[in-house]
Amino acid sequence: MPRKKHEWYPDAKLHVIARGNHRNDIFKDNSDYELYLSYLQEAIEYYDNKYIIIAYVLMTNHVHIVIQTKDRDISDLIKRVHSRYAWNFNKKYKYIGHLFQDRYRSELIENDKYLLESSRYVHLNPIRANMVEMPEEYSWSSYSMIIGTVKEKLIDSKIILRYFKKDNSRNLYKLFVESAIKREC
Repeated sequence: MPRKKHEWYPDAKLHVIARGNHRNDIFKDNSDYELYLSYLQEAIEYYDNKYIIIAYVLMTNHVHIVIQTKDRDISDLIKRVHSRYAWNFNKKYKYIGHLFQDRYRSELIENDKYLLESSRYVHLNPIRANMVEMPEEYSWSSYSMIIGTVKEKLIDSKIILRYFKKDNSRNLYKLFVESAIKREC
């Protein structure tokens, strides 16, 4: 029986999740994280910027990407990134078999509240995993770019920051995310 197609339409926003097969690590060292991000950037350029990354976090055994499509299904981008990354990972570590568990999952983001909650959820992942105490301490996340402490690349922070008062948007986003640390984590 064929797989059910992911929900998608032009300008859709999605929360994409991909996990390592058997929950195994998909990143073993810094060069792996860097390679994944470079493949993501390359794929966006390959598809003529039909995708906009809103937020991301790369955990040791899974990834979260909040992404907006323009007029192309997300499956093209993810397939390109994951097939190239898996091939290189398998070659580097002499790994045989599937790197990713099943195909990626995606959830359609249909309102502003869910978009903000998704970005917060993504950025708090390293805290929930007890990897860091504050989200800006984690290197493989877009959080520090959105709050302005690291130069922005790959993402478009304006999509999230437009929900906050213009002259203080980065600090207000930081407060929004960190307000959930004691409640959730």
